[in-house]
Parts: sequence; C-alpha cells; structure tokens
Amino acid sequence: MTTPSWTPTRRRLTDSLRAAAAPFCACVLALGGLATWTASGNAGRPPRIGVTDAQLFLPAPGVPRTAAFFRVTNTGGVRDRLVEVTSAAVAEGISLSRHRMTGRGAASRQVADSLPVPAGGTLDMSPFTSDVTVPATARWRAGDLVPFTLRFEHSGRVETKAVVVRPGDR
Repeated sequence: MTTPSWTPTRRRLTDSLRAAAAPFCACVLALGGLATWTASGNAGRPPRIGVTDAQLFLPAPGVPRTAAFFRVTNTGGVRDRLVEVTSAAVAEGISLSRHRMTGRGAASRQVADSLPVPAGGTLDMSPFTSDVTVPATARWRAGDLVPFTLRFEHSGRVETKAVVVRPGDR
C-alpha cells in the first residue's frame, strides 16, 4: 500500500498561509511592544551600587558585639539586596540586623537575611534602622580602618573600609 503524496494546491497553500499568519502577527506585535518598552527605559537599568560613610562603632570593654553602618546607594533602575557582609578582620559571626522601635525610645534587634536597596534610592544604616552586627575585637582603636566586603544579590561584591568611631561621634 502506498501513501498518497501531498501535492500543493492553491487552496492548501492559502489555508497554510492563513494558519501561519496569526502566530506570526502575534510574535511581531510582542517583539515590537517589548522593543518600545525597552527603548523608553521602562525595562530598567541594572542596579549600580556605591558604598560610602562606612563606620564601625568602637566596642565598649567587655561587650561581645558592636555595629557597623554603611550608606548604600543604588543609582540603577532595579532594586538590589544586601545579602552578606564579611571581613578579613573578623573570623565569623557577622550578621545583618533590623531595628524595631518598641516604644519609649527602646528598640529591639532582629536578625535579617537581607536588607533591600531600592532602585534609585539609598539604604542608610543607623542605630534606628539597620546595621551589620560584628563580633567585637579589643585591638580596634578610634580611627582604625577595618576592611569589609558587602555582597549584593545582583551587583556582586563591593569592598570598602569602615572607620572605627566612638558611638557618640556618629
């Protein structure tokens, strides 16, 4: 038994073109819309992270932990997240923290997995908002520079040095 071969007829060609026209037009419209959206700047620019005003509180004698503060600026069009902070000057135990005001000027510290850095905005750490909690080292003196590496979800690693300051000098 032989299978009949397909022979192009005018009707078959017309039906095939009509069947292909709808998906083709949909693709052209989608690509045109995406190109226009991207060209107008709505697709966003990748995050561009800058770290300034890095400070580390001079630890009080006998206190096991202290805090580091950074001003993280994102000039890009997409938000990013600070996900980890490390330091060659500290063995381990660095964590990100958020502060919640509990009333009457008191605050509680909560460990955070990450801290958001808004698109076109700033993560400005302070004793009232967020910080990096660091195990204290007795050898630090006011004015020392302590190296830190901040790792961001999208922007990767940023190296900086924090100056050791007395808590009242911030």
